[in-house]
Amino acid sequence: MDFELTADQREIQALARELADTEIAPNASAWDRDQRFPAELFPKLAELGLMGVCVPEEHGGAGADFLSYILVLEELSRADAGVGVTVAVHTSATTLPILSFGTDEQKTRFVPPLARGEQIGAFALTESSSGSDAGSLRTRAEPDGDEWILTGDKQWITNGSVAGTFVLFARTDPATEGARGVSCFVLGDEHVRVTREEEKLGLNSSTTSDLVIEGARVGRDRLLHEEGRGFRVAMATLDGGRIGIAAQALGIAQAAFDVARSYALEREQFGRRIAGFQAIQWKLADMATEIDAARLLVYRAAWLKQQGLPHTTEGAKAKLFASEMARRQTAEAIQVLGGYGYTKEFPVERYYRDAKITEIYEGTSEIQRLVIARAILGKQLREEPVARPQGTHS
Repeated sequence: MDFELTADQREIQALARELADTEIAPNASAWDRDQRFPAELFPKLAELGLMGVCVPEEHGGAGADFLSYILVLEELSRADAGVGVTVAVHTSATTLPILSFGTDEQKTRFVPPLARGEQIGAFALTESSSGSDAGSLRTRAEPDGDEWILTGDKQWITNGSVAGTFVLFARTDPATEGARGVSCFVLGDEHVRVTREEEKLGLNSSTTSDLVIEGARVGRDRLLHEEGRGFRVAMATLDGGRIGIAAQALGIAQAAFDVARSYALEREQFGRRIAGFQAIQWKLADMATEIDAARLLVYRAAWLKQQGLPHTTEGAKAKLFASEMARRQTAEAIQVLGGYGYTKEFPVERYYRDAKITEIYEGTSEIQRLVIARAILGKQLREEPVARPQGTHS
């Protein structure tokens, strides 16, 4: 087993870290306070190849591996988790599914502008009545000659108000319920209308929008993958996207630890630095241990995906542990800083707010536990007879 990063991976990590330290971290508090999407930042990321890190060079990307991309997300999120999620959704949830499921024409047409950062991507699955139960979505797509007519609405769409390309899901078979009958489409910003910009607890430098699709007409060439099999696209996308969100959580937790450690070495009480007190030492020790454990889970899942190996369960474990760890350890960082941690003078309160969403989007912690439990118990559970509740005769 080799736990060392390759020379190329270390180089990409260092590149992302330098940009994060110089261009993102100094501005993150202001972006959070003003709830401003830093549009001027993303051309700089694109110039360095960070908007298409793991996209092959022939499609306009940097041609690095998936773990390199995860390293970039970790570094960006360490500086500002809002920037991290913008890049994560743009890459994991928009560019990569087109690359994986698109025709040659679709890859040539849609991927290079995304990989080069000329457009930002968005993933439009969630609706007001379909969150964790994504198969209950109501947006519909009806055939009309050589076109599809799409009508519906989407909720909580990251990058929704700044995206030029949308991977969007709609029901093409109204007679079929659940996941079957859902198809996937590639739409442009001309096909959707933003109806609301969400005010959030955290991630205030990212955009989260409600969208409406009002009888948008698109050609048959906008169908991604096969008709009625869009849910396969969605689930495969989420399998990889969860690793990206786990990396985001990891970056947030690392940032909180760095601030708490530095503060403990400087702050004095009772005539000594608080890092000399066992209570603080144990907090920092637990933080460092859990961050390392999360990092191993995240990197393992990323490596499996890169190798083309099954990674659904490993990605769910990485996201579950990293997100809950980030929420716990950002709270501990506030505790180390005491009253200062509760103020905006230090960034740990922002890290705490940003960390919470990693337990919710790309599948809640409860959904991750279901994914893991099914992998552990699935075959044996299916073989057991179904126990009927008392009083039931059907």
